[in-house]
Amino acid sequence: MQKDNYYIITGGPGAGKISLINELQTKGFKCIREAAREIIRQQVQIKGRALPWADIKEYSKLMLDQSIIDYQTNIDLEETIFFDRGIPDTFGYEQLMNLPYNSHLDFVLKDFRYNPVAFILPPWKEIYETDSERKQDFAIAVETFHVMRATYRSSGYRLIELPCIPVEERADFILRHLKMV
Repeated sequence: MQKDNYYIITGGPGAGKISLINELQTKGFKCIREAAREIIRQQVQIKGRALPWADIKEYSKLMLDQSIIDYQTNIDLEETIFFDRGIPDTFGYEQLMNLPYNSHLDFVLKDFRYNPVAFILPPWKEIYETDSERKQDFAIAVETFHVMRATYRSSGYRLIELPCIPVEERADFILRHLKMV
């Protein structure tokens, strides 16, 4: 199944995805937030172990499950929807973390397709910050970007790299590319 109205925004941590999703939402678009931060908040609250610094395999499983739920929940909508990360990000994350090969992910990547164009945000040192949920240093952010770029390309997506410009201009860049302005 391919949903041409589903657009993914991906990249390494701290590249401005949340700000961009917020900007697109203020412009009236439906946006689906990244599952990872909410999973971290929930796991910390319940003192769970499905965290990127504890049980990364279970954390990855929860991310994949939520990404599938987000995909299926919006399946009947025809409007443009922007996703802060998508199912391919889980595949990239598992590669980044050197987890054993997960054949289930192959099936899911083929069965749940987004628009063949995905937007990727490059590492941007000037805006990069860590916080209680983002503990990676900038070098890991750069490495994550490269893994995500390779993952999306090998999964058959055409990537459009966004320039490091103010968030309003980034949103307009996407909308111009999609001919929505």
